[in-house]
Amino acid sequence: MLYLPKGAVLMVITISRQFASGGHEIGQKLAEKLGFKFYDKELIYKDAEMSGISPDILKEVDEKAASSLLYSLSLGASSIVHGFSGTAQLPINDRVFIAQQKLIKEYANSDCIIVGRCADYVLKDNKNCIKIFIYADFDFRRERAINVEGIDENSVNAFIAKKDKTRANYYNYYADIKWGDYNNYDLCINSAFLGIDGTTKPVSYTHLRAHETGRNL
Repeated sequence: MLYLPKGAVLMVITISRQFASGGHEIGQKLAEKLGFKFYDKELIYKDAEMSGISPDILKEVDEKAASSLLYSLSLGASSIVHGFSGTAQLPINDRVFIAQQKLIKEYANSDCIIVGRCADYVLKDNKNCIKIFIYADFDFRRERAINVEGIDENSVNAFIAKKDKTRANYYNYYADIKWGDYNNYDLCINSAFLGIDGTTKPVSYTHLRAHETGRNL
């Protein structure tokens, strides 16, 4: 475990990732290394269920934009992020997003790593949040999708493309910035170049530098 100086300020790391780039595994390893809490979809599902949302619905709409496009356009997606009181009128995707948004802000009250779910955008005003984007070469992702995610070799290329498109649509729908645009992150890393374990090192260094410099990298 990497130990920080006594009295170090609270820090949150968000990880956005291309499908099969290893972002989830990198987040887990990094959390173990730093001694941080780790929040992925399973824990967010569990906590969101306490808001009365069924697990089946959570799995169905997770990281997917609302299908009620005309309604949401008239409302303005940014108003969902910044707090809209009439949640009962919203599509289920939006209600799930609002529930997860509240949870993400609660998680950010302690040192933690949060994977996906627009966490970087939800916490965009949090000065102690380091925003990471993990990407990788397609061949690397293809191999991981088959061997780690269990995707059929004959359909893996289309599956990867669909997953990335779904994540991009979700992010671009709820945020007013673009998913994967390096301008929106503190650090973008090619996990194919550094490997899964190797990718945790520059993130750890960035985390320490943020503490040393008072966050503003």
